[in-house]
Amino acid sequence: MSTRPWIVDDDLWALIGPLLSPWPEKSPGRQPVPDWLCLQGILYVLYNDIAWQLLPLELGFGSGQTCWRRLDRWQQAGVFDQLHRILLAELNAAGELDWSRACMDGSHIRAKEGEPTPVRRRSTCARRAASTI
Repeated sequence: MSTRPWIVDDDLWALIGPLLSPWPEKSPGRQPVPDWLCLQGILYVLYNDIAWQLLPLELGFGSGQTCWRRLDRWQQAGVFDQLHRILLAELNAAGELDWSRACMDGSHIRAKEGEPTPVRRRSTCARRAASTI
């Protein structure tokens, strides 16, 4: 295992890079921090369990705020869900997954029957509270 697990190698970046939407060519302001550096900054913060504000600028990953915004943008775009599916497919094709140890629950798999109709909640008090007006 690498001593710096937040460093993204070329093979992993080859999978992630195409999932990211490109920045507009003529966006105002400074040139944005490259995506691969922001990803490494995100992984650094998560691996070391530090606050975003404590990401050292000396590492060259951009500011913690920049990395957090990029993480939010990618999460909203569904990048990590797509990456999860791709990695599972590759591991499965390589025979590296033990499906006998897999589990599913309602937070990941949609129920076939649909969701039950909501029931009106009954009050647990005997009467309504007095008005304070």
